[in-house]
Amino acid sequence: MAVKKFRPVTAGQRHRLAPVYTELSKVEPEKSLLTPLRKKGGRNNSGRMTMRYIGGGHKQNVRIIDFKRNKHGIPATVATVEYDPSRTAFIALLHYADGEKRYILAPNGIKVGDKVLSGTEIAPELGNALPLSSLPLGTIIHNIEIRPGSGAAMVRSAGAYAQLLARDGKYSTIKLPSGEMRLVLSACLATVGVVSNSDHMIVRLGKAGRKRWLGRRPRVRGVVMNPVDHPMGGGEGKSSGGHPRSRNGLLSKGLKTRTPKKYSNKLIIGKKK
Repeated sequence: MAVKKFRPVTAGQRHRLAPVYTELSKVEPEKSLLTPLRKKGGRNNSGRMTMRYIGGGHKQNVRIIDFKRNKHGIPATVATVEYDPSRTAFIALLHYADGEKRYILAPNGIKVGDKVLSGTEIAPELGNALPLSSLPLGTIIHNIEIRPGSGAAMVRSAGAYAQLLARDGKYSTIKLPSGEMRLVLSACLATVGVVSNSDHMIVRLGKAGRKRWLGRRPRVRGVVMNPVDHPMGGGEGKSSGGHPRSRNGLLSKGLKTRTPKKYSNKLIIGKKK
């Protein structure tokens, strides 16, 4: 996917970089795989705001994505490649040979008419989902499970990919987009390829209104708040605010927030960059 610049007819178009959806199919989404998204504006069941900076936004439907890829051995044809308002990556609609339809995350380079499979004894080709034990070392993968059969949980955002580096016993070593080296059970499924929409990071909205259409309200720095609203608020003029910290007093800029006894500590063999 590429991005396009605009002639600055208006102020909002001067710095805007918008995606060009040339590879997407111009169709309506599959109705059987849609569910309404109810907007809560960051409020809980008693009406109290528990998440700030949320509100408004365009009406949306959630596309139900198949992260488990558990229809093993049944071939599927890519019917469409579509935009999904709920995520950064594109999605692909699969028509299975038995008549079922499912959405998956679209890998980069997949086209309408391509065939994809999932299972153990299949070729490690673009869009196919295999256990890590069946993939050749060095394969670029995404949509990786943490526990076998639980559904993909890692490497799902636009342009992301991981690499299978080694296998030792029942574990495989993968390098994540953050640079972290991690052990994952070799029975976990992963999809071959890079997640689509790799140009997502260079898109520029151009104006505040486009951010509001996405449901995001303005975010304010703690330093410019009053003391009642933030530990760094108050002071005369442009005060620095003391030690950088969150709204509830948790120090930032180097304070470790990871749980010391987290279950995955023993699986991480190389830290992030």
